[in-house]
Amino acid sequence: MTAALDERRPLIARPALVQRLTTRATPVTLVAAPAGSGKTVLLRSWLREVERAAWVSVDRDERDPQRFWVAVHDAVLRAAGGRVEPLTPMPGLDLGGVVQRLISELDGADDPVWLVIDDLHELRSEQALAELETLLTQRPPGLRVVLATRSDPELGLHRLRLAGELTEIREPDLRFTRAQAGELLAASGVELSEAGLDRLHDRTEGWAAGLRLAALALVDHPRPERFVEEFSGSERTIAAYLVAEVLERQTDAVRRLLLRTSILDRVTGPLADALTGAAGAEATLQRLEAANAFVTALDAGRTTFRYHHLLADLLRLELRRTEPEAVVELHRAAARWHEAEGDVLDAVRHAQAAQDWRQAARLLSDHSVSLVLNGRFRTVHALLKAFPESAAVDPDLLTLRAADQLSYGALDDAEAYIGLASRHAGAVPLQRRRRFEVTLGLVRLALARRRGDVGSVAAEVEALLAPATVESAGEVVLGTDARTLALLSLGSLEQWSARSEQAERLFEQALDLARHGGRPYLEVEALGHLALVDAQRRSFGQARTRSLEALTIAEAHGWGAGLVAAVPLAMVASVDVWQGRFREAAAWLDRAEAAALSTDLDPALQVSVRLVRGRWLVGVGRLEDALAAFRVAERVEAALGMRHALTVAIQLCLVLTQLRLGDTAAARATMAAVPPADRAWGEMRTAAAAVHLADGDPAAAIDALRPVLGGSVPVLRDVYVVLAVLVDALARDALGDARAAEAGIERALAIAEPDALLWPFVMLAPTPLLERHPRHRTAHGALLQQILLVVGGDEARGPAEELSAAELRVLRYLPSNLTAPEIGHELVLSTSTVKTHMRHIYAKLGAHRRSEAVARGRALGLLAPR
Repeated sequence: MTAALDERRPLIARPALVQRLTTRATPVTLVAAPAGSGKTVLLRSWLREVERAAWVSVDRDERDPQRFWVAVHDAVLRAAGGRVEPLTPMPGLDLGGVVQRLISELDGADDPVWLVIDDLHELRSEQALAELETLLTQRPPGLRVVLATRSDPELGLHRLRLAGELTEIREPDLRFTRAQAGELLAASGVELSEAGLDRLHDRTEGWAAGLRLAALALVDHPRPERFVEEFSGSERTIAAYLVAEVLERQTDAVRRLLLRTSILDRVTGPLADALTGAAGAEATLQRLEAANAFVTALDAGRTTFRYHHLLADLLRLELRRTEPEAVVELHRAAARWHEAEGDVLDAVRHAQAAQDWRQAARLLSDHSVSLVLNGRFRTVHALLKAFPESAAVDPDLLTLRAADQLSYGALDDAEAYIGLASRHAGAVPLQRRRRFEVTLGLVRLALARRRGDVGSVAAEVEALLAPATVESAGEVVLGTDARTLALLSLGSLEQWSARSEQAERLFEQALDLARHGGRPYLEVEALGHLALVDAQRRSFGQARTRSLEALTIAEAHGWGAGLVAAVPLAMVASVDVWQGRFREAAAWLDRAEAAALSTDLDPALQVSVRLVRGRWLVGVGRLEDALAAFRVAERVEAALGMRHALTVAIQLCLVLTQLRLGDTAAARATMAAVPPADRAWGEMRTAAAAVHLADGDPAAAIDALRPVLGGSVPVLRDVYVVLAVLVDALARDALGDARAAEAGIERALAIAEPDALLWPFVMLAPTPLLERHPRHRTAHGALLQQILLVVGGDEARGPAEELSAAELRVLRYLPSNLTAPEIGHELVLSTSTVKTHMRHIYAKLGAHRRSEAVARGRALGLLAPR
């Protein structure tokens, strides 16, 4: 996509059309006419009079919807300034969300932004067109759209036409009048008789491209009147004749430059020099552009150019006619040049055009991970489709096809391609073997995760990826992106298996690589998983801090609602639930579910989110709904092909909720279904003890809990020990041992204090024990008071310590009428940073709107009274 404007003035002004665009403007304008009609020249000249203009040129045969919409977003961002937040490409970017965010951000703008989309006929993505129709249908008052195309797009424009909201400029409107044709020739220094001008205008029918080509051919022509007499026919034959005349009048060096660079979509001086074997191409291209010779600069510095489609097509025909043997070698040379410059996609395209399938497959395989991380999945898919059947047994290509099918949900096809790639692995050169095996291992693991059957490949993938950061001498070095992804995948395996120490080591390595490699997407992933480790091994406070760091990065890149944000969102919600801030947790949990449950890419993540939702429902007293949520988590977890670290946590929550509902029989049935391997965990001993207590056998409950309280059996985390201690205290109290019960409550408070763990007390609701716990002897009076409030239905108090200093500064501006950009100006912060702080403030205060956040801030003493 290109978004530069041509700063040169057109040879001929078109004031009537410019006035029609400006003074008769409707929300949407369609400029539809064939090639060479002057659409682009007209719009570029008109936009010089527009203050806020966003220009996007669609590349030839564009099939990547994310590439298109990121280009649109970036162009609008430059035009709209601080009203639009930045957006970075990423895998699986929610394009519908991007469009809705643009609509929201431009709503209410004082000065409209003009979005011009040129060459719309080149957009071949149905998804991109569908989202464009949404933008046109729901467009805010602050946005006006101009569409330039050779043919009418399938966008439902009839509705706009009926509503009187569509201006249309078509081929007859763009044709030059006889007077304008005369002006064009005069401006080029061409003199024709009145009869000759009439004949030229009649033959071209005012066709802009024909007149411009004629003007170029007629400059210094010895017999201009005869020249006009000698051409006739269709627009294409006239154009071919005129192009031939124009080429004939160029020097040999310029002809060679134009012909040999006609294979390119975009031309630069250094690349043209490489293809022609000469020097000085950039200066030549600049001279041709200055002469309006159908060469257009694509950047302000006039270093990258594009030939008019008409000229490019005819030049390619001429190249094939005069130098057919040179075409393949030119594409090979272009592929080598682009590879050396790091332009992988263009290198692959030219290798394919040269039918060098092995080289094209190697390039695409070596860079596929990076391309997908850059949001170019659809482009990779289109390039894969361009390979012929004869290249089907290439192992690299088979691996790529497996990953491609996996992305579309064709799991059986993906598995078939993985099998074929494995069988043909012997064809991979030894120096590339490690890279190939790791890439194939990552695809294998991705397939297993989609099927929830990581156990089937765990040992194989773990052995393969363990040395993923080291290559032997002579091996092709694994790219940083692929290496980081391998570490994250292996870390996830360890985390699934409750080996948190090993997982942490791998995630830390991945985080370091992601930061050094400038990969914020992978950085967010690593931080989210490290937050899970923090929650398991250290503190909930650290987990929440790490999650918010991940979300800050995600939101700065426009990913706050994407799948990559699901883990940190769920982690913040989980911490808030454990600490009894159920109102605040709701907003985070809603966002986590929207990100995680909209796809089946990660069943394990769905288990985690369902478990958090169930705990939240317990916290707000909706026990029946909580039981249903735990059941869903149990069903998803049961479909996984290996034991998940959360298995025993789900079973414990199920049993305790069933007991709270008075369904002891169901609790017994749940316990009976627990596999023997899980019964050794402390969580299951706590569940068994709770069942014994419900059955009126407190002594059996105490016996079941002794290994848990003595530390001789494994537990997921200290938070579950709190539950064990509370069940033990209830059992002691049932036996009439008040002193032991009191000691148990004090021990539970001591374990809960560092992380302010309130949820275990809500789950078991030991209210009588808590109410008679002696205030004068406890070392945890404040926590006890908090627990009593939450168990009684109140929110946990005091999020003041949860708001950062920066968030408190923003909070104090919320009672004013200042907008986010104005607050940013006052605090010397970007609008994006202010909005991120506001989202965090709302979530922490349990607010959905600005007014609610202000009211909550006043109630907590964070803001002065009204």
